[in-house]
Order: sequence, then structure tokens, then C-alpha cells
Amino acid sequence: MVVTAISELPEQQPRRITILGSTGSVGCQTIDLIERNPDRFVVEALTANRNVEMLASQARRLRPAVAVVADPNAYAALKAALSGTGIEVAAGPEALVAAAERPAQWVMAAIVGAVGLPPILAAARRGATVAFANKECLVCAGSLMLDLVSRHGATLVPVDSEHNAIFQVIDLAGRDQIDRLILTASGGPFRTWQREAMAQATPAQAVAHPTWDMGAKISVDSATMMNKGLEIIEAAFLFGMPETKVDVLVHPQSVVHSMVEYADGSVLAQLGSPDMRTPIAYALAWPQRMATPAQRLNLAEVGRLDFEPPDEQRFPALRLAREALRQGGGAPNVLNAANEIAVHSFLADGIGFLDIERVVGETLERTPVHAMNSLADVYAIDEMARHTARAVVDSL
Repeated sequence: MVVTAISELPEQQPRRITILGSTGSVGCQTIDLIERNPDRFVVEALTANRNVEMLASQARRLRPAVAVVADPNAYAALKAALSGTGIEVAAGPEALVAAAERPAQWVMAAIVGAVGLPPILAAARRGATVAFANKECLVCAGSLMLDLVSRHGATLVPVDSEHNAIFQVIDLAGRDQIDRLILTASGGPFRTWQREAMAQATPAQAVAHPTWDMGAKISVDSATMMNKGLEIIEAAFLFGMPETKVDVLVHPQSVVHSMVEYADGSVLAQLGSPDMRTPIAYALAWPQRMATPAQRLNLAEVGRLDFEPPDEQRFPALRLAREALRQGGGAPNVLNAANEIAVHSFLADGIGFLDIERVVGETLERTPVHAMNSLADVYAIDEMARHTARAVVDSL
């Protein structure tokens, strides 16, 4: 894990920030916190994929220096929507990278999927503090990304509730005294479903998460438990732990967000109500803390906390992720690319729910695993895997 010592991070007020993916779930909740604390933050840049209406509304309220839409076809609409505001408008993948390169101390990386890698790396190259909700980037680039972060003196602060929880309770200096990391999982909407029922699941059912408010892609990943598989890979890289020391427990109440077990038998856990604004706020204010509107946890009201091992027979995505991590090289990259293609097809009613795991498994089998010695290798493997995954989807 690449973390700058707290003593090396003098607090500056207000903190200048950029939000990559401001119109998604994490981006919107980040903005909610910023608007509740207007004296603590100045917004440098906002970016979105193609939601011009929401991006323009956010920009008019927060007054960033620049607003960027990834889809070039949406440029004219954004330009018109922000006419007369003095806010610079740009569009396209290169503009996303340019936004990340602007002089913000803190960057929220909330772009979903591997497409978020170039702007995240751009922010890291200038030594920014990067709060990242995009687990796919570490899954895709792994040690290459961490090496770049270390070389440029950047800081990574995880936003995913599980990794943020571990970040809050882990003793990074005493890594050799850690027995295991325990990631908790809600189990998703199909936790108690049999595979025969899951085979008939619709996209609407898959995105109806029982406890968390998330975007469609992440919600489907939670339903397949691929989200947890990706988190196993991310935790292994982020905290420098072998795959054998990263476990998963299903915890449907989503109150215990993750745990660290130490050599003496102590288990430290971070608890809280299932509200993403808590880990986002921790990342926003780090190394300090800030108030949030999240409902305060009342354990007496919760009454009970249940835990159970994950069922890898009903949810084979966990097994596929572990196999990819053990295989190493570009295998996690292949896993992620295939999953993105499969989930996109499922959400478009192109394949069934259980076909997602089939597409991922077959893509892993068909794609040669190459070493990743450069970012060019990362992009090449990603493209090769996507091509193969599309072929598998077309064959179903």
C-alpha cells in the first residue's frame, strides 16, 4: 500500500479537488458532502461520461474551472448548457486525462471500469492524493500502477467500503503481524436464490441491491459476487497480502465493513451504517475526519449480526477471481475485461445472468496470459480479452 505519512501531508484549507465521474453514484455522494462543507473544498474539475444535464447542473452549483464530458458527441450540448458561466468545457478521452492533470490536491477516481485507468494514472503522476472507487484499475494494472504511484509520491486512499474499512484499522508498519484480511459481503440480491432461479433473473432484479445504493454495473457485480472477487485482487495488491490471506465473509446486515485479524488473535473491525458517504468522507478529509449525514449506527436496534461463508458453487465468480490472481500476469486484467463485456451484454438483455460467469470463464481459458511489463501491455491484454469475450457472447 502506498501511503504518505500523515506528518508529510500538511492540511491546507480549502482543499482543491477534482471529481472524475461526478454524475455516478459515488460522484453524486461526493458532491453531496462537498455542498454540506462549502468552506472546506474548492472544485477544480468535474467529469462525466455523457450525462450532460446533470454535469451542467453540478458545474453551475460548484463552479469548477473545467467540466469535461467523455463522449465527444455530447460536447455541443454541454457547451450550450454552460454558456455564459465562464466554465471551460472539453470532451473526449484526452480531455479526461487533462482534467486529472489539473492542479487539484485531491482527486476522486469514480469512473467505473478500465476506462478510468488513464486519468487515474495522470493524477498519480503529479503526486496527487487519489481517492479511488475504481477497483478495476488495480485489478488491471496491479503492481505497475503501484510502482508508478510510489515513484511519483502520490497517495492512494481507498473509497470502497471494504478497503476503506481495512485502511482505517490496518497497521501497515506491522504487516508481518497480520494473519488475514476479511472482506465482508452483503451477498447481493440473490444471496438465498438457487441457481435455477438465478438463471431467470432479470437486469432489474440484479440491480436491486438490498442495502447499498450503487450504479448498475457495480450492482450486477454484487449480484454475481464478482464485485467481491475483484475486491480480493484489489486488497492483495493494495495491502501487499498474498491471496491466501484475503478471506470473504457474507454479512447481510452490511454493518461490519471489513476486518483485520492479527497474529495474537485480535480482530479489528470498522462498523457503520451502510452509507457510502462515510468512506467517501473519510477519504475526502484524510488524514482528518469530517461530519456526515449518515445515519448513526445503533447496534441495539440492529439486534444481530450474521456471518456465513460464501457459496462458491452458486457464485463461481469468487473462484474465477482467485484463480486469476494466483495465475498472475495479465490474468486479472483478462478477468476484468471479460466481466465488463458480459455485464454490459446482460444489462442490454443480450445474455442471461448465469451467462456472465460463463463468458468470464471461457475468456480466461481462451486468452493467453502474458506478463505485463508496461502500460502498453495492460491495454493490449485488455483489448485482446474484450475481443475474445465479445466472441463468447456472440456464440451464446
